[in-house]
Amino acid sequence: MILLFMIATTLLIILVIPYTIWDNKRVKIVNEAIAVEGLPDALQGFKILQVSDLHEKTFGKNQEKLISTINSLDYDLILFTGDMMDGVNSENTAPFFNLIDGINNKQHAYYVAGNTDPANYDIEEGTLVKSHFIQETEKRGVKLLESIEVIEHQGEQLNLLDFELSILKPENGFVVANGRVKPKYSKTEPYIQYHNQLLQEINQMNDEGITIALNHYPVSDPRIDQINKTSYYNFGEYDLIIAGHYHGGQIRLPFLGALFIPEPFYENGGFMPPRNRVKGLWEYRGTKQYVSAGLGSSDAINLLNFRLLNTPEINRITLKKD
Repeated sequence: MILLFMIATTLLIILVIPYTIWDNKRVKIVNEAIAVEGLPDALQGFKILQVSDLHEKTFGKNQEKLISTINSLDYDLILFTGDMMDGVNSENTAPFFNLIDGINNKQHAYYVAGNTDPANYDIEEGTLVKSHFIQETEKRGVKLLESIEVIEHQGEQLNLLDFELSILKPENGFVVANGRVKPKYSKTEPYIQYHNQLLQEINQMNDEGITIALNHYPVSDPRIDQINKTSYYNFGEYDLIIAGHYHGGQIRLPFLGALFIPEPFYENGGFMPPRNRVKGLWEYRGTKQYVSAGLGSSDAINLLNFRLLNTPEINRITLKKD
């Protein structure tokens, strides 16, 4: 019996290793139709393409496989939800820059930073300026989402918000919200002034159209409860939140699903997370959230810098009437 078990285990490993190598090199397209209450007729069928958690991974020479896949798709808005790089000090920008260089449809293209991306800003001679990484990203047609962007589509309005900024109240002054990486310049006067200016932009937005909040980190149920319990923050009325970060659990097992996600707001620190809170669409307290499993992998756990039974993905969201 022991011999049979050892033989079966060996055969399984022999099969899993080449499959995993092959699976990590391909990209699947995940389509999701999301119902939005009060969606205007003009936004029926509006398509959002999400690219998340690249982590400097390449798909074909100069990203040709990933570029070809994206350029084959029809969409109205493309979002990059962070962790395009694999470290805040990394200079290996080619995987990300080659990708956005090759994408054809960047009429509406936006980026929010993840925890492994370079800082958005630098302080130069006492002045706040966008970092070299952000300047090069925007030069290639992908704009940093700083506060609010209004997208006009066939006479209707779609409001795109930076989630972490949108929960802050201007009257409370400067603060870096829980869950957001605190950059080195976060306590400097130039950044505080600019941050408060961005807060005013969100505070002055009108109520027209639909509102989609963008964030690298998913907003877990405990965090939503925490935000709602304090008068210091303001959890807004979002028609949808779009995020990444979890990698779909990165390592997944049959029947069990994800073993771990990086979510400090869970009591168990993210081990054995709720299976319906790892990737895809969920709803909590009337707010819908869509989380991409992304493309790459991280080495947060040594020797596990790969995806297991978790095919890299890009996501196309189609808005529809509720």
